[in-house]
Amino acid sequence: MPHRKTALRLAAPVAALALALTACGGGDDDTGTDAKSGATADTSPSPSQPVSGGDMTQGESATGKVAEEPGEVTYDVVAQKVEVGTEAEAAKAVADAADAKGKVLATAHLEYTHKAGPALTENSDVHDGTTVFADGQRGGVLIGAAEDAPGCEDPYDVESWKQGESHVFCETYVIPADATSVEVHWSEEDGEPYVWKFPQKQR
Repeated sequence: MPHRKTALRLAAPVAALALALTACGGGDDDTGTDAKSGATADTSPSPSQPVSGGDMTQGESATGKVAEEPGEVTYDVVAQKVEVGTEAEAAKAVADAADAKGKVLATAHLEYTHKAGPALTENSDVHDGTTVFADGQRGGVLIGAAEDAPGCEDPYDVESWKQGESHVFCETYVIPADATSVEVHWSEEDGEPYVWKFPQKQR
């Protein structure tokens, strides 16, 4: 399976902001109210259809399956925390400081635990299902952000992963500086997202 960020390991030292992924009414916003309204309409899901997604409390783990290269693996996933930086830090992190005006960096730390399935002998795709939202709008991906920041492991360095083992991977997004709530979303392929909310203090 191709990795979403494989090419990013060769990125320039100054990261680039993928503004195309900022929320402008795109399809990813459907993971919010539209998804909930759809769930209301379908009040009797088929017993054979797995139930996936929903709001999670802080510290609560979700369980989902990922199609890895050796076969399907079941993971427990929990968003541990979100570290939110300053506008000055965001301006230094992107190629064009103007892109980061009024924005800050939000780095989500997620712990993934291999629960069932074959042991991995190469990189995992489990972190590909992670996105960061702010006040209900998807943030902008910070391409080239360090994936081995303090407390984070580089997913491309993890090539051997057995049942019972856990790893912490991080995702960095750019969000509005005045956001009052940051949400970490993780979903199985074609599944509804699990959502952890992290309220923010007004700056």
